[in-house]
Amino acid sequence: MTGLPRAFALAVGQLSDPAFGRVLRKSILATLAIFAVLGTAAWQGLSAALRFYGAGYEGVSALIALALTVIGGWLLFRVVALAVLQFFADDVVRAVERRHYPHAAQVPDLPFRAEVAASGRALARVVAVNAVVLPIALILLVTGIGTALLLWAANAWLLGRELTEMIWLRHRSAPGEDLPVSAATRFLLGGIVAALLIVPFVNLLAPLLGAAAATHLVHRARPAHA
Repeated sequence: MTGLPRAFALAVGQLSDPAFGRVLRKSILATLAIFAVLGTAAWQGLSAALRFYGAGYEGVSALIALALTVIGGWLLFRVVALAVLQFFADDVVRAVERRHYPHAAQVPDLPFRAEVAASGRALARVVAVNAVVLPIALILLVTGIGTALLLWAANAWLLGRELTEMIWLRHRSAPGEDLPVSAATRFLLGGIVAALLIVPFVNLLAPLLGAAAATHLVHRARPAHA
């Protein structure tokens, strides 16, 4: 747990790395493209619906679609941006390994079958956690803050596990070997990233910083760095 501040400090210190900049640009452009497609689809769908129910309202379809896109973007931007960055997370990990752990950068990527299996496990965790958490979150709405705290805790656990496991799977000595990063450290890592995702503009960097910090935590917890 004591290595967490150091891991984030190293991650922040590498933000000027060109590889980080490329990942950030690609993830932002991909996220904006997704919302542009969704906004266009909403416009076309509304126009079709208004034509079906009668003319006279077609002129407002673009305004309604724009409003829905802005509102949806405000609510969903963090989720979509995080999902998009997962496609580029390996670039962040490789950049950290090249600078700080050159011996680890030579390890090949996971076989396709192993990547699919890991993605399946991650999806199963998300589904299982949400199935348990969402009913409780609805009950806690009356508390005002209980729902927010519960969802933060759930996201902290999921993010901490996902960020560290995606690195550990490439470097573990044998299948089934436990993550060297403690559960408490993983939770705090995920909690910091989940909190940063709430802050405007900082949320663009949060997944990138999380992936970089997780890389440091995993490699420094391995026996070679004990």
